[in-house]
Amino acid sequence: MSLLELTGVTTGYGHFTALWDVGLRVERGEAVAVVGPNGAGKTTLLRVISGVLPVRAGTLTFDGAALAGRPAHEVVAHGIAHVPEGRRLFPTLTVADNLKMGAYLGRARKHYAETLARVYALFPVLAERRTQRAGSLSGGEQQMLAIGRALMSRPRLILLDEPSMGLAPVMVLRLFDLIRRVREEGYTILVVEQNVRQVLKLVDRAYLLEVGRIKMEGRAAELNDQDFVRKAYVGL
Repeated sequence: MSLLELTGVTTGYGHFTALWDVGLRVERGEAVAVVGPNGAGKTTLLRVISGVLPVRAGTLTFDGAALAGRPAHEVVAHGIAHVPEGRRLFPTLTVADNLKMGAYLGRARKHYAETLARVYALFPVLAERRTQRAGSLSGGEQQMLAIGRALMSRPRLILLDEPSMGLAPVMVLRLFDLIRRVREEGYTILVVEQNVRQVLKLVDRAYLLEVGRIKMEGRAAELNDQDFVRKAYVGL
């Protein structure tokens, strides 16, 4: 049984349908990417998985449990952590307090010190900056903090929405290295990303989403050709 499985999922906003009949799976320990041009529905896909948007049709299961219709806080309690586009940190709180906010679930609070040590080992710059306000960090450091905050909930699946957006090219490469390290710690990852070439080096499999529908799926090594990359960027 897959850790995450979507079958025939349709959703949208008001009268607008953003995803049509989407099927997708993520196995335990796997890293999977969803790529596609702007407006394809990638962010919507993560929002429906994390319970922010309701499922209109289809099924969404996580480790065998039906999640469709569950509110977002219950989805987090099941072990899904969402790192949203734009990071959504608490800018006036310190790095340490932002991390503490990620550990509000009962099981996470029990292992707080141990998880914090693990996050600081993965992202040493966060340990150095722990008394700084989150809003004063660089873009790359803020992205590390957003990922660290998600790890504080001790998730079984991490959803990453456009982690490299707005970062300088040198920071993008560093960030992908850090996500690779997170993966090596045993976390399962579903990542939505515009930087197709870099993300295909990171993941096992990828899905191409175009205008709300899955158009292609395959192993990352097989998809790394010009045709796939062009479609992922511009939908042509």
